[in-house]
Amino acid sequence: MKYLRLTKEQFEELHEEFARFLATQSITADEWKDIKENKPEVAEAELDVFSDMVWEGILNNTEYLEKIDAQQLFLFKIEEAEMKLIAIKVNDTSRDITTDEGFQWLLKNYLNDEVDFFEASQAYSEDKNEDIFNLLKMGSVISKGEWYQYFRELLYAE
Repeated sequence: MKYLRLTKEQFEELHEEFARFLATQSITADEWKDIKENKPEVAEAELDVFSDMVWEGILNNTEYLEKIDAQQLFLFKIEEAEMKLIAIKVNDTSRDITTDEGFQWLLKNYLNDEVDFFEASQAYSEDKNEDIFNLLKMGSVISKGEWYQYFRELLYAE
């Protein structure tokens, strides 16, 4: 297994897709029941393969990631050849940008001396999707990129 097995709840949400997945392998509902009861290792392998397929689909379609900590905001843009990063650090440890109040302070005070911006680009390793997945494992979440675009425009406003 390359990524992470889906949870029971996720499998329940994707039961129709999983049924189609089994059908592509010519496994009927009765055969699946038999496999689960009599060949649990085969059932486990099928669950793992399906999980990896779902993750590949998600990762292939990911365009932006965000990770926010009390004093740092990491905004990633997933491009074809590299990943771009806008990182924002609040040096005032009394500010917590994970709260509404703290985030509103950041939006109003991004030019404050207590706020630093960093930008970086990095080529992917041999496996782009694994790089993205590792960021998810470290607490990043998939986003629509609104904050990336917002801060990018602020950095490059003329």
